[in-house]
Formats: sequence, structure tokens, C-alpha cells
Amino acid sequence: MRRLILWDIDGTLITSQGVGQRMMEEAAAAVGGLDVVPQVVMSGKTDPQILREIFVAAELADDHIDGILPTALAAAEAALVGAEEELRASGRVLPGVQELLERLDATPGVRQTLVTGNLTANAAIKVAAFGLTHLFDAEIGGYGTDHADRLELVPIALERAQRFRDETYHPDEAWVIGDTPNDLACARAGGVRCLLVGTGGQQGLDELGADAVLTDLSDVDRAFSILTG
Repeated sequence: MRRLILWDIDGTLITSQGVGQRMMEEAAAAVGGLDVVPQVVMSGKTDPQILREIFVAAELADDHIDGILPTALAAAEAALVGAEEELRASGRVLPGVQELLERLDATPGVRQTLVTGNLTANAAIKVAAFGLTHLFDAEIGGYGTDHADRLELVPIALERAQRFRDETYHPDEAWVIGDTPNDLACARAGGVRCLLVGTGGQQGLDELGADAVLTDLSDVDRAFSILTG
């Protein structure tokens, strides 16, 4: 058996209890000169996409957004570095995640990485805050740093697995685990399977046609069987 498990972070592995969202908003406010940060839906999106949507909603000019976006992304990274202790204190690993990660990690032929809209540095901070870093082959992941379009991230991870690990995975050997419709779209764009979990608060996941849907990952035996069966 061989499996490549591609994990989303927010709402799937962990909840930051709003810390991550607030750091994005603070970065946008500081760089964009915004007194009020427009509210946008952040779940299932890449960090560059989120910041651009905030600036568009604030009615900044497109060419101005293009000019300040790299600075805003750097500010978002710096903000989360400064909030790591708060993230650790306020956030938590979601039910069943730690046990499932460890069980998959101990299974021959299974490789786990991250496919997330987070910037690479922010993804690293979030998994490190909860002691999960060692369970992922982060080098072959796909991140918001790599592309603003989440649909591009699974192909990036698959290419890195081939280039860095000399491993090519068939469609039925790779799984995206996420909590939003965008995670399913990301999986389908990459031609791989998808397990959706309800821990991100999204409604109607059962109706989207994912390969599997679970309320959460607390039934570790069932989740493990889905991913490896």
C-alpha cells in the first residue's frame, strides 16, 4: 500500500479560535492604511486571495493592490510569528487528529504533507504551535506562497513528491483532507480523492460528492480505514 495524505490546516487539523483571522486583518489594516477592515470569508482560500479580497472590498485601486500585496503578505507572516504564544494558548488540535496523524505516520507506505492556503511560514508556525511538525513531509506540500489559486496546489504537491522523493501517486493513492467545498474542488482539480470533515463549521458537505465525509476525525479507526482501505 502507498498513500499520500494532503492535509488542510485550519478547521481540519486545528482551530486557531480566530487568532489567524485577526492577524490577517491586522496585516491588511497596517499595510493598506485601513481604519476598518472589510469582512471577507477566509475559509478555504489562500492567504494572497484573502488579502486581495480585503483590499478590493476596501475599494483600493487594482494597481495599488498589486503594489502592496507582497508587503501585506510579509506583514501577515510577521503578525503570526508575534502571535504564536496566543495561538498555542487559544487554539487546539481538533478531535482525533493527533491520533490519526500518528497512526498514519507509523504505517509503512504512507506519506503525509500539507496542502493549505496558508503561506509556507504561517503553515509551519501553526503546526509547530501544537507539536505536529514531525508528522509532515512539509517540503513537498503546496501552500498559498506557491500560488494564489488553491486549485493549483495539489498538482504542485504531486510534482514535488515526484521531484524530491521520486514518488508518483495514482489518483486512488492520494487524499486531500479538508473542511470546505474549496478543499474538494482542490482535490478534484488535482485528480485525487477527498475526505471532508465537518469541523470547520461548513454546512451541506454531504451533498457535494466527496469520496468520504465525516463529522470529525474522532472515530480514528473509521478515518484510518477510509484513507488506507
